[in-house]
Amino acid sequence: MYQPPRQQPEIDLEQILEKIKGFFRPVMAKFGAGGSSAILLVVVGLVVALWLFTGFYQVRPAQLAAVRLFGAYDEALKGPGLHWFWPAPLGTRNVETVTETRRLELGFRSTADGSVTDVPFEALMITGDLNIVDVQLVIQYRIKDLGAYLFNVDDPGDPERNIRAGAPDGLTLKDATEVALRQVVGQRSVDDILTINKEAAQADARLLLQTILDDYGSGLEILEVRLQNVRPPDPVRDAFDDVVRARVDKEARINEALAYQQSRLPRARGDAQRIFNLAEAFKQERILKATGEANRFNSVLEEYVESKQVTRQRMCLEAMEEILPGVTKVIINPENGGNLLEFLPLSIDDGTSSGEPKAAPIITAEPVMTPEASK
Repeated sequence: MYQPPRQQPEIDLEQILEKIKGFFRPVMAKFGAGGSSAILLVVVGLVVALWLFTGFYQVRPAQLAAVRLFGAYDEALKGPGLHWFWPAPLGTRNVETVTETRRLELGFRSTADGSVTDVPFEALMITGDLNIVDVQLVIQYRIKDLGAYLFNVDDPGDPERNIRAGAPDGLTLKDATEVALRQVVGQRSVDDILTINKEAAQADARLLLQTILDDYGSGLEILEVRLQNVRPPDPVRDAFDDVVRARVDKEARINEALAYQQSRLPRARGDAQRIFNLAEAFKQERILKATGEANRFNSVLEEYVESKQVTRQRMCLEAMEEILPGVTKVIINPENGGNLLEFLPLSIDDGTSSGEPKAAPIITAEPVMTPEASK
């Protein structure tokens, strides 16, 4: 078990006794040897009372106190209030603030005036695709186990952050944070760290760092891991910026194409459905028409089978009624005799301009006679 360096006694008894003896020496010379013994006892009693009085200590609301008697740690922590414990050198007490959220910066240092100083040797690290990236990180933590915090880890401390020697949140926490961050960054590509997976990298770094600290028994709890500036190194930053801009343009073009696709697909589906409905309607129409014609043919066939001559005569007359009104008819009188050599049919306009159909004209033509025939 780690033992903190032995502290000097809060009260130097020998020095106090010498001062008291010097103060009472004139009085002791007057009373003789017996009086000097009584005064010495009184002085010793006062010194002991004063020494016991120094065992009182106060614990503030945000603090806890761990006490040790002859170096043995008492796991019963003292909460806020006024307490008494054996003073030094018999007893030792450590009062620490446990509810305060503490902060560690990695890769940079911020000052009281708001300025920031980069620390490249902490921030530069290699990604999984062998690129170099500059990562700045801030963690927030607190003490969750005061006994483990005080006695499990021996740490040289960090004077830069006013961390005393023996506290695990000195170089131990700093080195563990750097190890966890480098391992997480080393498992990812530079694109994940720079753009899309920063939140996942933060969560993984926090879990890994907490695991390391728990293995050390540091008594620390990591509350948050936050990536501040994640950027490529200065010499190649312009090239990385060009790549990022190109990737953003690519994503924009893909989104535009997807938007166009989403706008065209419903319209194309609608046109396809409309064409399908028209085809289906045409199909049903043709089926019904064919069915009707087949039924009509079957009915005519049945009548024809029953009365062939009458049906044939009726069908001939119906056909003539349908055909003859639209045909130009030429009637040649056979009584005129002679041979018909040529007949030139001419369109006949009856002077009407209405759009209603009219019956085809009937032309009576005389045969054209040749000279030989006229003799």
